[in-house]
Amino acid sequence: MNELQIFELGPVTLASGVRLPAAHLAYRVYGELNTAKSNLILYPTSYGAHHTDIDWLIGPGRILDPETHCIVIPNQFGNGLSTSPSNLPEPFTHGRAPVFTHLDNIAAQDRLIREELGVERIALIYGWSMGGQQALHWGALHPDRVERICVTCTSARTSPHNKLFLEGLRAALTADPGWCDGWFRDRPIRGLRAFARIYAGWAMSQAFYREEVWREAGFASREDYLIRAWEGNFLRRDPTDLLSMIETWIRSDISTNETYKGDLKAALGAIRAPTIVMPSDTDLYFTAEDSRIETALMPNAELRPLRSIHGHRAGNPSDSPEDEAAIRGAVRELLAR
Repeated sequence: MNELQIFELGPVTLASGVRLPAAHLAYRVYGELNTAKSNLILYPTSYGAHHTDIDWLIGPGRILDPETHCIVIPNQFGNGLSTSPSNLPEPFTHGRAPVFTHLDNIAAQDRLIREELGVERIALIYGWSMGGQQALHWGALHPDRVERICVTCTSARTSPHNKLFLEGLRAALTADPGWCDGWFRDRPIRGLRAFARIYAGWAMSQAFYREEVWREAGFASREDYLIRAWEGNFLRRDPTDLLSMIETWIRSDISTNETYKGDLKAALGAIRAPTIVMPSDTDLYFTAEDSRIETALMPNAELRPLRSIHGHRAGNPSDSPEDEAAIRGAVRELLAR
C-alpha cells in the first residue's frame, strides 16, 4: 500500500466563487491499476474522517479488495489533510474560511483520477455518510464515467431533519467561550466534548445503548465509551475543520448545480449506474425512509436496508461483522455485473 500522497491542484475557483491561489488533495492508493486502468474504486471520506479512519475495510477478503482493484481514498476538503481551514494561508483565516461543497470535492477528484492516475471510467464508487453523498454526486454529474455505485447510510440531498442535527452540533461547538468573531481564539475543549456527546447520541441507536453494545468493543462503562470513543475522536480534530465539513454536509444536494438547477428528481434519474443503497434501519438522521424515497427515483438502484442495532455506524461496521458481511456481499455482487 502506498503512503499518503498530495495532488497539487494549483489555483482553484470554488463553487461559491471564491478563488484559492493554491489547493491540494491528499489521497492514498491501495492496490494497483491494471493495464487497462479499468479496476479503479473511488472511496471518498466521511465526516471528520481521515483516510486512516476508514481504510480498515480494505484488504483481502474485506469489503474492498486491493488484490483485485486499485482503491483510491481522496480526503475531502475541510478534513485537515486536503485543503482545509486549518491549513489555509492568509487572508482565509480568522473568520474568512471559504465554504467547500461536494461540487468542489468532485471537481478535485475528477482531476486527480484523470490527470494523475490517467483513469477515465470508475469501476465502483463506494461511500459511507458524507462519502456516500460524494458518490451520488459523481453518479449524477458524470453518469457516463461511473460504472457502479454502492452507498451506505447517506443521502442525495441533506434532509431538513438532518440539517437540524448539524445545526445543533455547530451551536454546541460555537457556544464555547473560545469562539470569537467567527474564529476560535482558544482551543474549544468544552465545546468539542459537548459536540462529541451530542454526536454519540445521534450516531448510535437507542437499542445500542439500552443493550450496552459498547461492552462488546471493550469499554468498561457508557462513560468510558463516550470519553474514549467519542470525545477522544473529535478532540483529535481542528474545530474550524469540523465546522467547515458541517457546512459542506448541510449544502449537500446532487441537484444544486448548473446541470439540474435544483431538480432533484432529474438528478436522481440521471444516475444510470447500477447502484445499491444501504440505509440502516436504526439510523437517526440518514433515515431508511428518506433513502427509500430517493432510491425510487433512480432507474437502476436497489434499496437494501441494513438490519442493525448500530445506527448510523452500521454503514461503517468496524465493530459489526454482520453488517460488514452484508456490505461486502453487495459490493461483490455489483463488481460481478
